[in-house]
Amino acid sequence: MLRQVELVERVLSYDPQADEDLLNRAYIFTVKTHGSQVRASGDPYFSHPIEVAGILTELKLDTATIITALLHDTIEDTVATKDEIENTFGTEIAVLVDGVTKLSQLELQSDRTKQGENFRKLLLAMSNDIRVLLVKLADRLHNMRTLHFIKNPEKRKRIATETREIYAPLAERIGMQHFRDDLEDLAFEELNSEARKSIKRRLEFLRAEEGNVVGLIIERLRADLKEAGIEADVAGREKRFYSIWRKMERNNVSFEQLSDIIAFRVVVEDVAECYHVLGVLHEKYSMVPGRFKDYISIPKRNNYQSIHTTLIGPERQRIEVQIRTREMHEINEYGVAAHWQYKDSQAKSVQEGTQYRWLRELLEILENTQDPDEFLENTKLSMFQDQVFCFSPKGDLISLPAGSSPVDFAYAVHTDVGNTCVGSKINGRLVPLRTVLRNGDQIEILRSKNQTPSPTWESFVVSGKARSAIRRFTRIKQRDQYIELGRAIAEKAFRVEGKRFAEKALQTAVKVWDQENVGDVYCLLGDGTRTSRQLIDVIFPGEKKSEDADNIPPSVTVKEKSKGKKKDHAIPIRGLIPGMAMHLAGCCHPLPGDRIVGIVSTGRGVTIHTIDCETLEQFAEVPERWLDVSWDQENQEAAMPVGRIQVIVANEPGALSSITSTIASNNGNINNLRIANRSQDFFEMLIDIQVQDVRHLTNIIAALRADPVISSVERSTG
Repeated sequence: MLRQVELVERVLSYDPQADEDLLNRAYIFTVKTHGSQVRASGDPYFSHPIEVAGILTELKLDTATIITALLHDTIEDTVATKDEIENTFGTEIAVLVDGVTKLSQLELQSDRTKQGENFRKLLLAMSNDIRVLLVKLADRLHNMRTLHFIKNPEKRKRIATETREIYAPLAERIGMQHFRDDLEDLAFEELNSEARKSIKRRLEFLRAEEGNVVGLIIERLRADLKEAGIEADVAGREKRFYSIWRKMERNNVSFEQLSDIIAFRVVVEDVAECYHVLGVLHEKYSMVPGRFKDYISIPKRNNYQSIHTTLIGPERQRIEVQIRTREMHEINEYGVAAHWQYKDSQAKSVQEGTQYRWLRELLEILENTQDPDEFLENTKLSMFQDQVFCFSPKGDLISLPAGSSPVDFAYAVHTDVGNTCVGSKINGRLVPLRTVLRNGDQIEILRSKNQTPSPTWESFVVSGKARSAIRRFTRIKQRDQYIELGRAIAEKAFRVEGKRFAEKALQTAVKVWDQENVGDVYCLLGDGTRTSRQLIDVIFPGEKKSEDADNIPPSVTVKEKSKGKKKDHAIPIRGLIPGMAMHLAGCCHPLPGDRIVGIVSTGRGVTIHTIDCETLEQFAEVPERWLDVSWDQENQEAAMPVGRIQVIVANEPGALSSITSTIASNNGNINNLRIANRSQDFFEMLIDIQVQDVRHLTNIIAALRADPVISSVERSTG
């Protein structure tokens, strides 16, 4: 444990203007407040915050950050308060300490939810000052170094998993490679100790077998560069155990197949020398194709800059060489913390840290997400995946997770661009929105003011920002439809009971059902969580139930404005997108012209079935969930619902072409085709066709029956 004098001397060594008195007072304050508390190791508890402060002095951080590290556990674990810290050490330090304080007092349902909620709070705190995250990472690093003292194996595993999944990626995203490597390796030791021991044994064997080959390669590289007139620092560093393991898993290769277990680093003074070094090495040694990356020209999202190239180098060894400037090296190792060494103004460096693009994206995800688990999922999408680099038509560089689509690109530009995206061009060619982007693609997004996000986009987007924005829009749209439907259900319930509908009467349900407002009550009715019978029982308790209440399926109508005129009609069938409040059943594929009925289902709103659908038998005992609905003839033309047909066709050349041609000539659009059964002579197919109505589908069926290669055609309702 660092003594008081040693800690102060460390800070003064890189910051002679540091407030020595304040540092001394903070050291004494943490020792006194933690008092006789002990850690799992048996050491005094105050040794932990002192060691955390010591870790941060290695990053040469400002006095306020070091004091925050000393005090970071005092609010949670001692009798000290935020006001006391503010009065003693100032507002800045009090805010930082409060931001780092653990959130163990949260009463949440599960460890996973608690993890998600803690992460939300951490992001909010660090969005105001990145130093909160720096202290938190140092805190986690010291806890991981002493993890083996915790006796409960489940607790150790939980902490190690959280470190690997949350804190290590966060360290990587702010460019602190040194912290990330340490956190990952310590977590790896706990979660897969056997694999770590195996890699360690192999590395020891490799060192013994190859002898001083690393030293020989370093000397040869230095000599080659000196001959070209370049003064450079050349060093070789073994990859960490977890990094080796992850590469073996990702590339599905054995330890012996890895070529870059040791990375050789060339550090020079400026960018021009970096490219000079690259030219010298490529001229002297053969480059391995496909193993060159220029992160100086195109930095990573965390501002990592370096040139990576793989060579058949000295001693005929396949080696990876990383070329960078001295400043790049510091920033690559310590990320945002290195700015304290390269900027004159500490305030400026703090501000720059908060402006990291990835952090702004996480905050947007935070705004769009209500559920902690969903937030954690979307955040991992943003932090874990490898990158692909694409360009806008103006030449702006956009970095995205690997596997991204034009929709991900649109949301990366701006949420409004994503919400109004209708199409895309890649390198000048019109392509589907689900197309996977590749490095170097130039993307042009086509927009329309009338476009809204489709929930089906969620099936192929990979970025957390895109997914959270789509889900948010879907929730808002779904709520609006639930409210409209719920109001119609409430009005009908009052009418069946012979009561006059008044929205004020629903305030009773607001209180009894513990909702915020009447809109929430409508939502409960609209999504099927509550029934109209339950609503009446709450508002008019003790009254005799209407004889017709459970026997007559309610015919619900809504009023709607269309082209400046008001009209009354049955519930219109619109918003035919899976997951919205009203959708067509997949069992019977109802079409305009069919007699239909609506079934209210919990969490899915109204499902539209044909009146003869066999599925309706399941709801015979709950007539209050039935709605008498019909087609909105006026809006019918805009929609193209799907009808399903069952076709048995002869197995002969040209048969499939004949089917598709017949459907196309009758203005049908094949939505899906599946072979349900096949034999030597015949194929049985299920074909989904977008049509206008029942008559349209009937015409297509008649045309198909006239084709000699088709044995039979029937409409499928199962």
